[in-house]
Amino acid sequence: MDAIRGMRTFVRAVELGSLSAVAREQQTTQPTVSKVMASLEKELGVRLLERSTTSLTPTEQGKRFYERAKRVLEEFGEAVADVRGLTERPAGFLRVNAPVSLGQLRLNKLVLEFLVRYPDIEIELILNDRFIDLVEEGVDIAVRLGTTLPPNVVARKIAVSSRCLVASPAYLQSRPAIGQLHDLAQHQYIRFAWLPDGDAIELHGPEGKVDLLTKGRYRVNNALAIRESFLAGAGLGMAPAWLVQDLLDSGQLVKVLPKYSAPAQELFLLYPSRRYQSLRARLFMQFLNERVAQLPGFEGAGATFDSREGDG
Repeated sequence: MDAIRGMRTFVRAVELGSLSAVAREQQTTQPTVSKVMASLEKELGVRLLERSTTSLTPTEQGKRFYERAKRVLEEFGEAVADVRGLTERPAGFLRVNAPVSLGQLRLNKLVLEFLVRYPDIEIELILNDRFIDLVEEGVDIAVRLGTTLPPNVVARKIAVSSRCLVASPAYLQSRPAIGQLHDLAQHQYIRFAWLPDGDAIELHGPEGKVDLLTKGRYRVNNALAIRESFLAGAGLGMAPAWLVQDLLDSGQLVKVLPKYSAPAQELFLLYPSRRYQSLRARLFMQFLNERVAQLPGFEGAGATFDSREGDG
């Protein structure tokens, strides 16, 4: 059977809710549509739709097949438009994954800006801090901080964020003065939980690289909670500029030992290692590449994206 026709009929049946509606849309008869659906189910060896006299609903296998089939049809349509030299209309669905704190503090506004620019694109933004299988979870683009990246993906570095020690003025006024690195031993160091290096930090300053062991009573696995803890005067700590640059600019936080910094944090865009990328995905990556570098605390990394081409 015609696989594209079968998938198109199935997808429209799920979206319209009835085979008769599909028949009217395709200007054919319901028995013809039913025959196409039966052939598709026979070829796949699974039942895709549950039919009753009043409703049509996808089975569990049908729900999974619908998500994949819809993407295949969109890619097929874009491929046809490309080979015919037609102008594609940016449209369709994108599932994007990003870290919780970065998503809440910085990326959410960018996504909303992108949606205004492209009114026919839909985005589902999923925020979590765990590694995910992009293909298994149907993610088109993931945004990740740091150099530990999942395997079997394409990664492009689009920005970097410097890291430095920060604290609130109130905290520093109530504690022993900090003039040298060894003075940090008298202070409460707030850090991210589950760091592979634990309480050890790497600093770079006038004398080069310095490894330092910190101590503190509070560790938390959320960057926004660390930001709030700094503001509350609970201690000092290392922070990427994207997390605190606005607070540094306003004077709510200040740099501690400003001649010292840690290795910069890198920001990557990840996507499945497949040859074809949809126009909407390429446009979104290009948009983030341009706009993230303009956010407080980020600098561009020189990545280039061409919305006319996929990755070979």
